Amino acid sequence: MKHWTLDQIAWDSFDPSKVDPEIIPLVKAAALVEKNGVDYAVYLNNVFVGDPDFRQAADNWAVEEVQHGDALGKWGELADPGWSFDEAFSRYRAGYKIDVKADASIRGSRTGELIARCMVETGTSSYYTALGDSTEEPVLKQVCRLIAADEYRHFKLFYDHMKRYLAREKLSFPKRLRVAAGRIGESEDDELAFAYHCGNETADTPYSHDRCITGYMGRAMAFYRFRHIERGMGMIFKSIGLEPRGRLSDMAAKGAWKLLQWRREKYRQALIKAANENAPARGAAA
Repeated sequence: MKHWTLDQIAWDSFDPSKVDPEIIPLVKAAALVEKNGVDYAVYLNNVFVGDPDFRQAADNWAVEEVQHGDALGKWGELADPGWSFDEAFSRYRAGYKIDVKADASIRGSRTGELIARCMVETGTSSYYTALGDSTEEPVLKQVCRLIAADEYRHFKLFYDHMKRYLAREKLSFPKRLRVAAGRIGESEDDELAFAYHCGNETADTPYSHDRCITGYMGRAMAFYRFRHIERGMGMIFKSIGLEPRGRLSDMAAKGAWKLLQWRREKYRQALIKAANENAPARGAAA
């Protein structure tokens, strides 16, 4: 069941003077990834054959994910009237595929699959909270806060089902940790990079993973603050069976924050280099 609808968003309050140009490419890319939730529901339904309760939950989850995409896509069109969300999504669907025919989790177990989903919801909840906290544009602030709240509920949904399967499958702590770390590492795969490409580059521009992930991460990381990382680390710890608050979690959050700052600077420098390389040569003939 949806907790809100597109009609509840105050679209008439959109204020172009408060739009940060650096946030527009991120919203466009996120809209495409969220809209693609139906494919993941098909995959989850195949993995969880024989569990009607979870399969229904996965279908409901996908409906909300698609709504996230529609809300972000509509905002993207307001911020950039020349952009077509439908056209960009068609390109994304044509070029990015997941294995919807898989009949077993790529994580090795159903518990592992649910831990991986918890990692995704941790990341998205933190991300939309960071964007919502950073933007001054009222409509995007509202959209991000609504989505972040949904993503936290989704985390709890997957976490509750994960505990149920953990009791059956007895997945060891090292394996749980490995699944969580592996899924976090996948945040820089083609799913986001190709979404950035389809959302922000012309159809005749050749796709480059390195260029697109730099364009995405170089902007996205600038919006995080320590509190977002701290909260996310608590959710990660909870997912793998550790205390979400305490000395170990605090240490991990501080380490993750330092790593993010280092990577943020790395990507920032890469963006500057790319901008300089693409700038017209000084003194060139008019």
